[in-house]
Amino acid sequence: MSENNIAVVILNWNTRDMLKRYLPEVIRHSRFSGASIVVADNGSNDGSCELIEKDFPEVQLIKLDKNYGFAGGYNRAIKRIKAKYSVLLNSDVIPSPNWLSPLFENLETSNNIAAAVPKIKSLKAPTMFEYAGAAGGFIDKWGYTFCRGRIFDSLEQDEGQYSNSGDIFWGSGAALMVRTELFNQTGGLNEHFFAHMEEIDWCWRMKNLGMQIQYVPDSEVFHLGGGTLSAMSSHKTYLNFRNNLFLLYRNLPDKGLHQTLFFRLLLDGVAALKFFISGDLNNLKAIFRAHRDYFRRKPFLREERTLLRKDIRKENHKEIYQGSIIWDYFIRGKKHFGELNFPDIQNKL
Repeated sequence: MSENNIAVVILNWNTRDMLKRYLPEVIRHSRFSGASIVVADNGSNDGSCELIEKDFPEVQLIKLDKNYGFAGGYNRAIKRIKAKYSVLLNSDVIPSPNWLSPLFENLETSNNIAAAVPKIKSLKAPTMFEYAGAAGGFIDKWGYTFCRGRIFDSLEQDEGQYSNSGDIFWGSGAALMVRTELFNQTGGLNEHFFAHMEEIDWCWRMKNLGMQIQYVPDSEVFHLGGGTLSAMSSHKTYLNFRNNLFLLYRNLPDKGLHQTLFFRLLLDGVAALKFFISGDLNNLKAIFRAHRDYFRRKPFLREERTLLRKDIRKENHKEIYQGSIIWDYFIRGKKHFGELNFPDIQNKL
């Protein structure tokens, strides 16, 4: 490879200990011609920048003046990247040796591929898929996201069942290689999301432009997960419920938009009732705040949607599951991707 082909960009916010533990592995497994390591610091105050400057002089450090969130931090960082491809990589990820080459080679095969994602497995249990991305992301018709290898909290063991590359609906921001120029030209990640689902929004926008998101199993990384917000965080609940509504409103086709959103709001109400019955008032309040802020932002979302619709080239995506993952999982007991009625994907991947 020629110089300046890949920049591995790690966005950091007060995760000094993770950088100290995992960054040496990223450097060791990313050493080949054309790759550089960048840490973009989101205004940390835990000594992260001092650690990079002292212990990792080979790493380029981008200092941002405050915490812009996942979306804003990456947008500002990647605007400074000159490499052809940028890899969004969490600070709690250890890649396997030679992990960059398969992703690079996949993107080089076609200019129509917007991004490529590796197989993401658990750092704590290396034979298991990891929650954030697993073997490629999908979404059902009501906007619920899931992965091959992970549906809700049910994780599969990697037994080679997802070892074919191909199209997926979204790739996880924990480890995602994108075309730098395309990322910047399309506005990067939507900063109103702040954190959670912004990479899904970007992937959906790329799909609507007629481009592909690819899963590349020959590249493999191991992700710790929960580095910034724990799974039980009410703030994470708030972001997930609010951002899912943002995601749907911005990207769904005109046909069925309002019916889908109405039904999704009802399903959110069921989730709120579950939190109420269990006495989890913090997560209950988080859903109410998410809905409140969705409706407050709806006039701006309408303007964003109008602009996005001008560039639509494709709206019917085979990677959108036409069933209900909620129904299949909780009522029909389908815990694994292979049990779903998803022939367009299962027959090709």
